[in-house]
Amino acid sequence: MNTRLRWLTVVLPVLVISALEIASDSFLDQLLPSPFDVLVVPAGVLVLAIVFARLAFRRIDRLSEAIGHRNRELERRNASLEALRQVGLAMTGLSRLDDVLQAVVDNARRLLDADVSVITAVRPDGSQQVLAASGSEGVVTARLAVPLLRGDRTLGTLTAARQREPAYGTEEAEILFSLASQAAIALENDRLQRDLRALAIRGERERIAREMHDGLAQVLGYVNTKAQAVEVLLATGKIERARQQLAELSSAARSVYVDVREAILGLTIPIASERGLCGALEEYASRFADASKLATHVVASPSAQALELSPDIQAQVFRIVQEALTNVRKHAAAHRTEIALDVQDGELRLAVKDDGNGFDPSAAPADDWPHYGMQAIRERAASIRAEVAWSTRPGAGTVLRVALPLVPSAADR
Repeated sequence: MNTRLRWLTVVLPVLVISALEIASDSFLDQLLPSPFDVLVVPAGVLVLAIVFARLAFRRIDRLSEAIGHRNRELERRNASLEALRQVGLAMTGLSRLDDVLQAVVDNARRLLDADVSVITAVRPDGSQQVLAASGSEGVVTARLAVPLLRGDRTLGTLTAARQREPAYGTEEAEILFSLASQAAIALENDRLQRDLRALAIRGERERIAREMHDGLAQVLGYVNTKAQAVEVLLATGKIERARQQLAELSSAARSVYVDVREAILGLTIPIASERGLCGALEEYASRFADASKLATHVVASPSAQALELSPDIQAQVFRIVQEALTNVRKHAAAHRTEIALDVQDGELRLAVKDDGNGFDPSAAPADDWPHYGMQAIRERAASIRAEVAWSTRPGAGTVLRVALPLVPSAADR
């Protein structure tokens, strides 16, 4: 229909002007005196021009108004997107969850011209918990709510409301949904951080429990047995044998004392960023040597000293060395231990060497040392994608080697 009207606006003036020209040449010359008979055609053309000009101008005005409305809509959308970008940049600098959620509700109230904005979370029992709010709510006329989604889970709701018209539209819903996505990411990130802290605490507790089982529990059980033997010997008048048992008891107490000092030492030496892994190992080796009377040295290449590792990887490597030194002190009967670090072929190469009595890996029970200590080291190495290996035989000392890849794997990337 529009196409026919367009062609009609082209054909109709031609037909009208042609009809006027024919009429002027045939009978208008007889009816109208000169020069009126000549002015008929220009007058008709002028009338047609005015009529079609008015139609064209009206059409142009409508198009201009539509374009202006579209431009204003695009400007509002661009302003909203820019505001959301600024909000996102501002929230990236916030570390506390409460600050992020408060920024979300404050900006939701500002961008949507709302009187109140609220974030609620879903409790396990299905009830709602208010996490953050901005403004004060009265009798609201317009309300808009979007869910906080992470995957197929609904974490809560972000709501904006105001006490006047008009109702919220699609553009406001998109803005609120973008803010809700940021709030959902912040909530999920906080949950993951709490889970990671819980896993780290549980892992450290398991490590301490293993050390207590391998050290304190066994020694205290030994002390209890010796104390009962001394009591029996004294009751039967065997004083000399009782003295021998007391001497062994005193030696066991000294062993417990060393174990406790070593455990405290491992828990109190942080890996400071300015000192790095090599510096922390050097300090630990020095204190370990003083406590255990076992000569311990750290040999690190310049590339290893300049190496920068993430805090979690540094902590795991430090604990592997600590576990290895504990095993050397308790079981190797060594006089000297060396910790060597180097960077080769994109790997951090770590070696813990001792001159002790070594062991036969196939001879020890699976639930006792060295298998028990070896398993703890394997678990820590696996958590950072490192490979471990032991070189040992009875009477020839032991070398623990750890190879940590420094380039992320394709799966990690």
